[in-house]
Amino acid sequence: MRTKIFIAALVASTAFAAPAFAQTADSGFTGPRVEAIVGWDHVGDDSLNNGSRDGVTYGGQIGYDVQMGSAILGFEGEATGSTTRDTANGVLVVGDRLRAKAGRDLYVGGRVGFLASPNAMIYAKGGYTNARFDTSYNSAATGLIEDHDTVDGWRVGAGAEVKLNQKVYVKAEYRYSKYDEGNNGIDAHRHQVLGGVGIRF
Repeated sequence: MRTKIFIAALVASTAFAAPAFAQTADSGFTGPRVEAIVGWDHVGDDSLNNGSRDGVTYGGQIGYDVQMGSAILGFEGEATGSTTRDTANGVLVVGDRLRAKAGRDLYVGGRVGFLASPNAMIYAKGGYTNARFDTSYNSAATGLIEDHDTVDGWRVGAGAEVKLNQKVYVKAEYRYSKYDEGNNGIDAHRHQVLGGVGIRF
């Protein structure tokens, strides 16, 4: 249901926002860009029962795009944090506490888009992601024990970008990330829906 609502919102925002800024926006999407992003973060761990939690993701992205006719090719790098966390009490003994938190997430990849109007593009993206997950365990017997794991994975997504003028743009994006289990037992995935504001140079 959330995915259907998001797709409908993308179509609507592109249809209404692009004509509104047609007088001020330049048609080119070529050049370097930098942006701030924030949105919904849903992290799940397939190795746990009911191991899904929601939070807020936030961070920044840099990239470079080249427009060739109605097609746009680009690459990008991103660093984000997250408020997504989980706490469990009485895991092993009465009075203990286990906390798990999604840490920083690094991403590098590419995207392919096409013009929906002179001021708007719709794109698909994909690439490599590396996430950190922080855990802490506290009990009377062991005291506080803290650890973190980093896991590699892949990400795919799609979105829409609308130019407000020759330099400033806004975007909306959905993406899915899957992290390899590896030797640490983490079998995590995440869904994210976010918005961004950027500047193209």
